[in-house]
Amino acid sequence: MIGRCIPVLIVLLLCILIAGCIQGQGSGKTPLKIVAAGSLLTPFSQIEDRYEKVNPDIDLQVEGHGSIQAIRQVTDLSRPFDVVAVADEALIPDLMYRPSGEGGKNFTDWYVPFARNEMVIAYTGKSRYHDEINATNWPGILSRPDVRVGFSNPMLDAAGYRALMVTMLAGDYYEDQGLFQEVIGNHFNPPLQVEKDGVNLTVRLPEVLRPSGQHVAVRDGSIFLMSLLAAGGIDYAFEYRSVAEAQDFHYLTLPPEINLAHTGYADRYEKVRVILGFQRFSSIGQERIGRPIVYAMTIPSNAQHSEEGQHFIQFVQDQSMLGEWGWPAPL
Repeated sequence: MIGRCIPVLIVLLLCILIAGCIQGQGSGKTPLKIVAAGSLLTPFSQIEDRYEKVNPDIDLQVEGHGSIQAIRQVTDLSRPFDVVAVADEALIPDLMYRPSGEGGKNFTDWYVPFARNEMVIAYTGKSRYHDEINATNWPGILSRPDVRVGFSNPMLDAAGYRALMVTMLAGDYYEDQGLFQEVIGNHFNPPLQVEKDGVNLTVRLPEVLRPSGQHVAVRDGSIFLMSLLAAGGIDYAFEYRSVAEAQDFHYLTLPPEINLAHTGYADRYEKVRVILGFQRFSSIGQERIGRPIVYAMTIPSNAQHSEEGQHFIQFVQDQSMLGEWGWPAPL
């Protein structure tokens, strides 16, 4: 039964979120608009009723995207959101801060970290070699030509560039310098190459990622990636642990040296980096550096209900400490 109902549940969740937005129009309530990383859709849907019960004059409206795409709703598309919540705290200063003298609009100058997560490899009972895979042999299994591997688009979603980071770190950890190429790099046109500079490893992405065959699949966000996994379109997906748990997938935990979860390995994580292909990001965050996963929230300068947004941020901080199923782990 693993995964059979997941596409339906995802569609229902999205319908509920859209219906909530429509319902708020003309209801007399204040619409509190949240743009959030896709991995936060389940947690935020869980707290919606609670939040609106203690704030009956508020209609909570949540829209999900990859973390980079979530920020771009504000910075590039000028859409008014009251809270931005992303899966990588470094994205907020990199993409939303504009220091004085550099020109452009400053979209915020602060953020609040509130949760952490870890990267895992999600799969189903129908995934090829699911009864063989373990924490030692997964690189070999994901390299097999009949296996399909997926991750979200690094240009739009933090989980995407973290998938590349995990695979680079794994090559160093398992002392297999060809691991990244075999699992991911060789399956794009042009191939993604790892550049080594001393102890540092870097992958530079083209502006458009083009898989060269069926081995690798890239989707815009984790929702679409998990739907593909549930439908059997891929066998394995690089994903956040909270998302795999919330959608009841099997998942393989990875060594702490490579799963981007532990502050004690922060120095090791910093050895890997991904250069995004978006040239317009060249001065404000084109380089993503390996760091422990930390979620963060802020209120953008074009928020229409900033005070209510502050209340919501405090509410999420309080709720995140409960450690509910499907939530990122508390700080």
